[in-house]
Amino acid sequence: MSFEHILVEPQHAPQIALIRLNRPKELNALNLQLMRELRDALKELDNNDEVRVIILTGNERAFAAGADIKEMAGRTTVDMMKIDQFSTWDQIKRTKKPLIAAVSGFALGGGCELVMTCDMIIASESAQFGQPEIKIGVMPGAGGTQRLTRAVGKALAMEIVLTGRFINAEEALRAGLINKIVPTETYLQETVKFAQQIAALSPLAVQLAKEAVLSSFENNLSEGLLFERKNFYMLFSTEDQKEGMAAFVEKRAATFQGK
Repeated sequence: MSFEHILVEPQHAPQIALIRLNRPKELNALNLQLMRELRDALKELDNNDEVRVIILTGNERAFAAGADIKEMAGRTTVDMMKIDQFSTWDQIKRTKKPLIAAVSGFALGGGCELVMTCDMIIASESAQFGQPEIKIGVMPGAGGTQRLTRAVGKALAMEIVLTGRFINAEEALRAGLINKIVPTETYLQETVKFAQQIAALSPLAVQLAKEAVLSSFENNLSEGLLFERKNFYMLFSTEDQKEGMAAFVEKRAATFQGK
């Protein structure tokens, strides 16, 4: 896969793909082309049977410092509606495989929203998160008001969105926004180790479990329980279920084939 604004390694580690946002001079600002490339790369990796987990990262200085303001500054409401940039985000959200954000430095505005679109977040000690759109006369538009509130609660989300204040990795961890904090020097290696724990498991079970967790944000409890139950039953038609349970009974390590 060859792109202009992202770098893709389908086998960064066994069964683990890496996508790196690659506009370093712009602190990885998210322009339309980058987001379309990211959408296309995720679709290809989702269809690659050799990939079980996808890591999304930037560089040590910035995951992404926001949207590309120069690209949208002069646009009108009609322009924005015609471009329909958020349809790309909707397609990214439909990625089936686990998507882990490895964040160092700034994850602001659209960068923070992109991080929250991922399933899990590993942050370096230098990571900073925020939705500073209010400071330039707009507001989050790619999920910042919705996903942030679900992650950290109304009070902190209101503060972050209405003041534009950044939060560091420690505060993000306490608030429940991220999974863990790791040293800046090894943040990507630590994320790979984390991803390897998931890659070693049944990819079918992981995919259906991810679906069930995400459904909890869309359904009430009764609907969510029915969705969970359906996915649970479906896994009993897989070879991985037979292998996993046989390995448990036989006291050996399971080998999952994704079948």
